[in-house]
Amino acid sequence: MVEQGQDAPRGVPPRFPAGWNMISPLPTIYVFSFGYKFSGPPQDASGNGGGFVFDCRALPNPFWDPAVRAYSGLEAPVLAWLGREAEVQAYAGHAAELVLLSARTYRRLGRERLMAAFGCTGGRHRSPYLARELAGRLQAEGFAVQLTHLDVEKEQARFAHERDGAGGGAGHPSQAPH
Repeated sequence: MVEQGQDAPRGVPPRFPAGWNMISPLPTIYVFSFGYKFSGPPQDASGNGGGFVFDCRALPNPFWDPAVRAYSGLEAPVLAWLGREAEVQAYAGHAAELVLLSARTYRRLGRERLMAAFGCTGGRHRSPYLARELAGRLQAEGFAVQLTHLDVEKEQARFAHERDGAGGGAGHPSQAPH
């Protein structure tokens, strides 16, 4: 808290030292990824309900590419795959703008928390990627972020053989045609 000195007349804004950061990190933004077939959208722990829930199931899905299916949306092969998809990038940008609009308003109003969640079918590829993208954009604007991936590892064992090269995939993930 910054207080005005006794000599400052009422109504005159205080003077801040050079480099003073007037932007509060409030609110904390809770960002989640989830799978609709596993956990579903997370509950808002504040008891106020609400927040953003983005359904990513209409976006291109790396699951259908055998070269990258075994990797999560937090690993380089899927990061590259989704990063090449213009539709995914547009979705990420629009979602970020919506959340940032509310986050800036919440900051101005002194609110303490905001929630945003991304869901895809299994919570393994698209939603972790988009949640991570949003978290990075929020952090770049100075917001405190808590990022939680609820279901990213739920089907890890199912694809372990593909990661080991025994799954008959389409070659090395970096060479995946797309």
